[in-house]
Amino acid sequence: MKIAILGGGFTGLTASYYLAKKNYKVNLFEKEKLLGGLASGFKQQNWEWYLERSYHHLFTNDNDILDFAKEVGFERIFFQEPETGLLYENPKSKPQSAKLRVKTKSFTIYPLDTPIDLLQLPLLSFFDKIRTGATLAFLKLSPFLTVFEKQTSHLFLKKTMGERGYSILFKQLFRKKFGKYAENILLSFFWARIKKRTKSLGYIEGGFQAFINYLEKLIKKLGVSILTGYEIKEIKKKKDKFLIDNQEFDLVISTLPTQVTTKISEKIFPAEFTQNLRKLSYLHALNLILETDKPILEKTYWLNITTSKIPIMVLVQHTNFVDKKYYGGKHLTYCGWYLDKDDKLWNMNNQNLLNFILPHLKNISNLRFKIFNYYVFRAPFAQPIFDKNFLKYRPNFLTPEKNFYIANLDMTYPYDRGTNYAVKLGKEAAVKILAENLR
Repeated sequence: MKIAILGGGFTGLTASYYLAKKNYKVNLFEKEKLLGGLASGFKQQNWEWYLERSYHHLFTNDNDILDFAKEVGFERIFFQEPETGLLYENPKSKPQSAKLRVKTKSFTIYPLDTPIDLLQLPLLSFFDKIRTGATLAFLKLSPFLTVFEKQTSHLFLKKTMGERGYSILFKQLFRKKFGKYAENILLSFFWARIKKRTKSLGYIEGGFQAFINYLEKLIKKLGVSILTGYEIKEIKKKKDKFLIDNQEFDLVISTLPTQVTTKISEKIFPAEFTQNLRKLSYLHALNLILETDKPILEKTYWLNITTSKIPIMVLVQHTNFVDKKYYGGKHLTYCGWYLDKDDKLWNMNNQNLLNFILPHLKNISNLRFKIFNYYVFRAPFAQPIFDKNFLKYRPNFLTPEKNFYIANLDMTYPYDRGTNYAVKLGKEAAVKILAENLR
């Protein structure tokens, strides 16, 4: 059997590995010149390690990718406990005595790593803290409940945490992550974020691209044909075969975004199936990476920006997690967004984006940093909108066309996209195909 796998991210790489091990003839197609998809990295001449185009780390309970790494003999993963925090504007009145990370003229960074940090947060009353802590503890300890799919995060959190707790901690995060869809996001998504989070975070020595390169060599040895820089425009059908640029395949696995899959395969799928998938909504990921002489954040690795006065969703000071010695001694910081296609930031050119954001960064940081270089990366359809419409129309492995499978990050629901679930999807797709062909 000849199999085409569309997309060279972790899902495609994992599926290729398991299918090639069973002696299937696999062709892997990737649009970019480098494999890795959303986890792919880049490297400057004076860097020892790759850096991801979008911020990445692992949780200690990411068992799918950790077990897969062990299975294939890749054991270059380490864990530590970087600091996380919350940025909010300074209170008009003098705040209570509290542990502060950084305070500027207009904003304060508060640590938010532990329950003690929450109890010491001066932005909330004691009663608000108890309500918030109880809500988060309930979600952390709870198994998945179907009731989570019957209400929105917005209404549940306002009711349980209270207006003040929700507004300070999560209102702007939802708006910045989901834009106009913020109040429609299901509670199941928020439950999964709380359930999954661990204080200790993992990273791959050499960057995630080092693991990707390792897998590339491994599956090539297993006989997988890899075509990079190869964009598939259309898939056709010839009797029971699929045609990709006149190459015939018995089976196709698309790991591409749903909207891309529907575009290239609309001639082989029923119109109703394609129309339903197109009813799903997505936002695009934008990352601005700054290479500086000093860190923008002194100690914090992950900073949630919960004030509307700073037009950034998150700051990730990568070199407060991974030593700067691997990047030529420079500090690296991500500014991250999820945006609609019509958003002005998505449509800005790179220089204008930097000029727009720089004054806001200087408002956050007490350090006078110098920018040596900056990089901008855009990833369309990176964030599916987990609302009631998503539950109704989301894709699954099977499609109306026999031997055409979908295995993409829409299917990680209720969990957010990530390398762990990409590996899980790739293995599940391979197992399903192997089972079908043993019947």
